[in-house]
Amino acid sequence: MRRPFDLSGRVALVTGGGRGIGAAIATRFAEAGAAVLVANRTLDVAEALASELSCRGLKAKAMPFSGLDRAALHGLVEDAARPYGRLDIVVHNAGGCPWATVEELDEDRLEEALSLNLKACFWLTQAAAPLMRRNGFGRILVTSSVSARVAMAGGAHYSAAKAGVNAFIRGAAFELARDGITVNGVEPGFIAKPGRGTLSAPEVSEGIARYVPAGRMGEADDIAFAMLYLASGEARYTTGQTIVVDGGSTLPETGFAVERHWGLA
Repeated sequence: MRRPFDLSGRVALVTGGGRGIGAAIATRFAEAGAAVLVANRTLDVAEALASELSCRGLKAKAMPFSGLDRAALHGLVEDAARPYGRLDIVVHNAGGCPWATVEELDEDRLEEALSLNLKACFWLTQAAAPLMRRNGFGRILVTSSVSARVAMAGGAHYSAAKAGVNAFIRGAAFELARDGITVNGVEPGFIAKPGRGTLSAPEVSEGIARYVPAGRMGEADDIAFAMLYLASGEARYTTGQTIVVDGGSTLPETGFAVERHWGLA
């Protein structure tokens, strides 16, 4: 019998796949049987992960992810399809932005946020859809964010880009549904990044966890397993959707509701 969430014979491209959520996605896909192309802006990071997975007997190759324009992303998809003669799954996980208030924001930072988070979805899908259509199977997946529906100071441009991502998912899913191609996303909440950035500081992560109903920050695997479902044959009737994986952090009206319910005040 076929095991659930089996990706054997599938070829998957994961952008931003070298660290954190991207590395977890690439790892879980490879463990499920997929041949994974790990694309990362820092190539040696992608190579380290691909080497680690290969040493475990899994299929993985590193690829540079160096440009965000249409030509570069079309080229990335073509290069990803070349080793195995097909491409079944594209995960656009690369994202982020330089923080700035609306008043501080300049054109370069706005363009970076839109190009990396939103525009890349269009160019990757545009390039991958014909390859997927040819085989009657495709999965376009995007790491969105709960920032698409809630606000954080200094991140209006990021929130706008991720809200656009969610709208893109619905529109592209509608257009591609008859081709056997689904388009979905995952909206992470606060995800721990051990040893990396402000959120890794114990006092910060503990302060955040206080306001998360689940009582902790998320882990990269929490996102990776949701992606694994969406990439699998089991998700064949799910398209145009995003799964919120945030430990319930967007449920309470305010942090006061969390403090009151659990007596934290």
